[in-house]
Amino acid sequence: MDREVANPAQPAELMGHSARWAMLRALTGGRALPMSRLASEAGVALSTASEHLTKLTEGGLLRVRPKGRRRYFELASPDVERALEILSKLGPGDPRGAGSRAYSLRLARTCYDHLAGDLGVAVLRSLERSGVLVKTGDAYTISARGRRLLEDFGVVLPLRGRQHASPCVDWADQHHHLGGPAGTALLRRLHELGWVRRHDAAPRALVVTDVGRAGFARAFGIDVPGLLHRQAA
Repeated sequence: MDREVANPAQPAELMGHSARWAMLRALTGGRALPMSRLASEAGVALSTASEHLTKLTEGGLLRVRPKGRRRYFELASPDVERALEILSKLGPGDPRGAGSRAYSLRLARTCYDHLAGDLGVAVLRSLERSGVLVKTGDAYTISARGRRLLEDFGVVLPLRGRQHASPCVDWADQHHHLGGPAGTALLRRLHELGWVRRHDAAPRALVVTDVGRAGFARAFGIDVPGLLHRQAA
């Protein structure tokens, strides 16, 4: 009997679809993510994500790891990750590059009515470092100095005495971004300043403008191009 010869066309075809590529890239570095997270990474509906994940699993690129009632997906082997790295270097551009829906969702997006994504996480960390926010149990307290700084920035804060700042878990890396009324007021101000705008093809995704890149660096010490580079890596 003739020995079966591996057919590289099958995994190449599976990787070649932009949504499936985004899902695979999201799982590099040993990550294991549920379908909902991978659907957001690829910017597709859950039903579409399910179809893609089935193909990737049956094609031997992914494996499923049950955890409680949820199913987590991970790369099937180190060979898959090595193949992704090689193809990323060979291709003229990464389907998750700047401008794609999945890429924009990862960088900056709305979570209800506040700023989420890598940028939202970075803003929260900046506010903590500067002493604007003080962690108190499961919530944040805005310091007196922090209130003045936010108001000087043009953020219209809610009435005193309310729990107006709270952490919200970000699906990208399981870190927190700023929620609550303060998070809402901050995002409103970022729109007013023209630092962010809604993505044309993805309602929840936000695009950071050139003015915004300079503004985030000046006001929060955030290198937005650095965040972009980290996503592409």
